Amino acid sequence: MRASGAMRHERTVDVLIVGAGPAGLAAAAALAGTGAGRVEILEREQRAGGIPRHCHHGGFGDAGAARGGPGAGDPSGLPAHRRLPGLRGLGTSGPRYAERCVDAAVRAGATLRTGVTATGWAGPLTLDTTSSTGLERVTARAVVLATGARERPRSARLVPGTRPAGVYTTGELQQDVHLYRRPVGTRAVVVGAEPVAYAALDTLRRAGVEVVAQVTWRPRHETAPWRAAGARLVRGVPLLTGTAVAELTGRGRLSGVRLRHRSGRETHVACDTVVFTGDFVPDHELARRGGVPLAEGTRGPAVDAAFRTALPGVFAAGNLLHAVADAGAVAAEGTAAAAAVRRFLHSGLWPDPGPVVEAAAPLHWVTPNRLAPDGPRPVGGRFLLRATEFLTHPVLVVEQDGRVLHRERTWGRRAPGRTWTLDASWLPRADTGGGPLRVAVERG
Repeated sequence: MRASGAMRHERTVDVLIVGAGPAGLAAAAALAGTGAGRVEILEREQRAGGIPRHCHHGGFGDAGAARGGPGAGDPSGLPAHRRLPGLRGLGTSGPRYAERCVDAAVRAGATLRTGVTATGWAGPLTLDTTSSTGLERVTARAVVLATGARERPRSARLVPGTRPAGVYTTGELQQDVHLYRRPVGTRAVVVGAEPVAYAALDTLRRAGVEVVAQVTWRPRHETAPWRAAGARLVRGVPLLTGTAVAELTGRGRLSGVRLRHRSGRETHVACDTVVFTGDFVPDHELARRGGVPLAEGTRGPAVDAAFRTALPGVFAAGNLLHAVADAGAVAAEGTAAAAAVRRFLHSGLWPDPGPVVEAAAPLHWVTPNRLAPDGPRPVGGRFLLRATEFLTHPVLVVEQDGRVLHRERTWGRRAPGRTWTLDASWLPRADTGGGPLRVAVERG
């Protein structure tokens, strides 16, 4: 280790992974000890594990169910003793799943460094970091960005009013309740009706907080019908659709929210807690600083099916690409990305980016969002996509340069807050040297 200037130290590793959530840890577990050399994970939090650390409900780990395709939990073909534990089987709690992810990476031989923040790039594969021990500059043969996603807070949603205590995102609420055991109030309003909003309802119930209303601007909820019915009928939480928070009130502590209904009518609800849920965005600041091109729609790095960005040696995986999928799905992506990293370390080859894969309205985004010139398919053989409106039994069409490559009917109702899939069997018919590929909803 040598000094750079007065304070900064420089060193090298083979693979540097930024982010110790399920995707980053899965990549590390699959890379370390399999010929990839020295693998290091940087995590800015003091504890690794990502969002699952403070999600105390069960259901973590079934990547096959998350992807909807066989074999999705083990896309790398690793032998059973080398796979990340917890990728199969329901019932594992979030903290337990996080522990298993961390243990798998460390046992495989990866170096895990917590409390370390990557602050910027000093070269194509060189990152500057800061921690309690000082400043460092780390150069790698390959970098994997797995910085995840975050919920947009009240300030980013431009909700006016005072700045009282008692305003949370789902993640902040779960940390206060499950990690720090702090009291969070007595009467709450939950803003949102996507799956994570119902996780917030569960957390509030565990904390003994009465939920007096759940509000969404959309015309209906965006979760499974049984879950929405349970909240409304069993727990007595009223769901107010076509309703937005117009203002927060209170000095010192939140005293209520002013609601604006689609009809123009306004009401005031007394509460001391409000939880803004969902509206996840990729935590792409580090990628953007490094000049990694972002995909339109997801606002995460644009990648092909091998998780390669446009910058040679820089990969990206997990919820940084598509805020937000569940832990099992992003762990499967981390494992698949590791296989691509190993191939790159062995060959040094980095093909030119293929044509973009675009989503046409009312689709919001599709990922992977570049065609891989050398032919790998997405994890589980399926693309992920999301819409901006509710769709019923939509027919998806893939076109390139005026040719229809694929037509697929999907059954059921598709909600804006939920990710669904597109079969990738049409990829051999695509022209890697042609124009953009367009994924659209066929109109009757």
